Amino acid sequence: MNRNKRILTVIPMTEEQRTRLEAAMPDSSFVYAEAEKVTQEQVRDADIILGNVPVSMLSQAEHLEWLHLNTAGFEQYSVPGVLRAGTLLTNSTGAYGKAVSEHLFVMALAIQKRLPAYRDNQRNHIWRDEGEVVSMSDARVLVLGTGDIGSHFASLAHAFGAYVIGVKRTPGTCPEGVDELHLMDDLDSLLPQADVVAAFLPSTAQTKGLFDREKLSLMKKGSIFVNGGRGDLVCTEDLCDVLESGHLLGAALDVTDPEPLPADHRLWEIPNAFVTPHISGYYHLPETLKNIVEICIENVRRYACGEEMRNNVK
Repeated sequence: MNRNKRILTVIPMTEEQRTRLEAAMPDSSFVYAEAEKVTQEQVRDADIILGNVPVSMLSQAEHLEWLHLNTAGFEQYSVPGVLRAGTLLTNSTGAYGKAVSEHLFVMALAIQKRLPAYRDNQRNHIWRDEGEVVSMSDARVLVLGTGDIGSHFASLAHAFGAYVIGVKRTPGTCPEGVDELHLMDDLDSLLPQADVVAAFLPSTAQTKGLFDREKLSLMKKGSIFVNGGRGDLVCTEDLCDVLESGHLLGAALDVTDPEPLPADHRLWEIPNAFVTPHISGYYHLPETLKNIVEICIENVRRYACGEEMRNNVK
């Protein structure tokens, strides 16, 4: 059993959660800090770090055996040289499904009913009918990435009566709420069929820039593009052009490229772009933080007992 470790925790926890965490690895020393206030000395001295600390501090983490991220995304931490050889990296996949999927689903519904336009009209004191709307109940919804978040989104769409087509990278069983399951090789033939295209894909060499002008133009006229995965899936200038052309009804984006989106970027001013600042998966839904802490405590117990870890990244 692993014992006598120096464990730095930057994930917010209640006293009850800290008690359970410490019981999972007795005889270890625990240091608690806020992620924004963590010091280089605290990172340097840690054998285990629970939570996202600045990447720039990790070069001095000479004793680090394991880093557990409070995020599902891990790209910046998996870059060669960030962690010393042999350091275990795990993440919090499975904690964010409800929060992110509900946020993006509501954004898609709002676009279908032209609610952003009505909100703009309200602010400007304009009483105006914005015209025809569409429904999720008879839509064909294409979900790219059928992991935790994508599967939750698919279930929401299916509950509304949509026909849901899932797309994943490797063959597997069809998740609940998905009517058909395809591989990424079928993407070009599926895009023209969909009323809503919802992407929840990680940032990889294969996904970066995947949705360029060509892919976006393959989408059905009057359809909606949703991105709740990574901003670099999309060529932002191409998306702006396609939105301004009127080919798409709108785009719901909780992620952009670049992030933060510059204040003078034209995407802000495009009426059918609905943008939120990458906040759907933070701690705003209390259940999300609870899920993260439970994954963290379970992984500490497994590490202490030498068991296989949950959510291994490398």
